[in-house]
Amino acid sequence: MRKPIVAGNWKMNKTVAEAVALVTDIKRDLAECSGVDVVLCPPFTALSAVSETITGTQLDLGAQNMHWEASGAYTGEVAAGMLRELFCHYVILGHSERRAYFGESDEIVNKKVKAALAANLRPIVCVGEQLEDRDAGRTEAVVEQQVRGSLAGCSAREWADVVIAYEPVWAIGTGRTATPEQAQDVHAFIRSVVREMVDDSIAQSVRIQYGGSMKPANAKELIGQPDIDGGLIGGAALDARSFVEIVQAAL
Repeated sequence: MRKPIVAGNWKMNKTVAEAVALVTDIKRDLAECSGVDVVLCPPFTALSAVSETITGTQLDLGAQNMHWEASGAYTGEVAAGMLRELFCHYVILGHSERRAYFGESDEIVNKKVKAALAANLRPIVCVGEQLEDRDAGRTEAVVEQQVRGSLAGCSAREWADVVIAYEPVWAIGTGRTATPEQAQDVHAFIRSVVREMVDDSIAQSVRIQYGGSMKPANAKELIGQPDIDGGLIGGAALDARSFVEIVQAAL
């Protein structure tokens, strides 16, 4: 039985003070939550404060990105070891905004995935198609290429720490959401790709989140699908009540 995982991607939002206030509210309801892995992914500037605020709770800390090198002349970048020092357990990699705005290819995402796993960070690897891909019937081809490219070369042991997030790009921040049936179809397809890449055991155990305008009103129906194991939450993660309700829908 796969344990649900709900991660809040705050993107470029919240000052340190605002982050602490939000986490304090979330912690009030979810500090002892054990039926769902709950991951909070604030901006880099708030990681330390959020880490301190969730100490002693069941909540986990995640980052929104990292570089594949351990150190070096990479102005503005952050290494895996720096995240581990702040007690990060997860890191979001290959988000569609990173791919679109910062030119991240599957090859770059793959290097980051391997660096994260080597540092004992659990990568949340994002894949998903653009609207024009879906309209042209290319959803499966695009998603398969991203899964294979981003996760190439991972060992069976490393797959145990991988989370995949399917995020149809046309549903991110637009208010549009894939229907539960559409989302389930792609999640099941991703699982079949993993089966071909590794084996059936890994395919059945890897957790696949849905990320694309999930909110309290649709969370239960989406997460209730057989191959959807939680959510990567954007806008709704910035409101404590909404985020808590989504987590509760996954219980």
